Amino acid sequence: MKEQHYFSRKQYSPEKPVQFEWNFCNNKFIFISPSGVFSKGSIDTGTKVLLLAISNSLVKEDSEILDLGCGYGVVGIVAKKIFPNSKITLTDINERAIKYAKINSKKNNVDIIVIQGDMYEGVKEKEFDIIIINPPQTAGKKVCFSMIEQAKQHLKKNGRLFVVARHQKGGKSFEEKMKNVFQNVKTVEIKSGFRVYMSSVE
Repeated sequence: MKEQHYFSRKQYSPEKPVQFEWNFCNNKFIFISPSGVFSKGSIDTGTKVLLLAISNSLVKEDSEILDLGCGYGVVGIVAKKIFPNSKITLTDINERAIKYAKINSKKNNVDIIVIQGDMYEGVKEKEFDIIIINPPQTAGKKVCFSMIEQAKQHLKKNGRLFVVARHQKGGKSFEEKMKNVFQNVKTVEIKSGFRVYMSSVE
């Protein structure tokens, strides 16, 4: 059997779902996460730092937001709670992750769009004000760089891309790629060794 990763389309291991709670921005969230997805059973540090950056008034209330590589839905679901008037789309190649993103959206009573597909499959060009990526670094730089390169095609004018990574473990190269693609990049959050980089379409 082909080796499975959380960025594989299909998962064949037993699901063994785990439920846990998380509090953020005066909201209590309940998530169910199975085997074969990223960060089963807890919120990873990169996602926490990314959400901290997003919540600090960097997103307009009525934005159209894409959570690319959404896993079991944490970023998109939290964003919808924080910005209830925004239109949120989640997408991931992992069919199991998408199944649980849908389960978790219902569990947290949020109305979001959940799409299964590889990178930007199923979404239109120039559709989003914000694209959010916690890149799958174990998938390799080629995949991560492609996510950054294609983001520009799907952002409206003045749209912004947010990427989180450990600066000393791959993040520096993402920062350079964003600068090359967008001709601008800045760091909007630093915590626990992670940085959130932001580029905008000018």
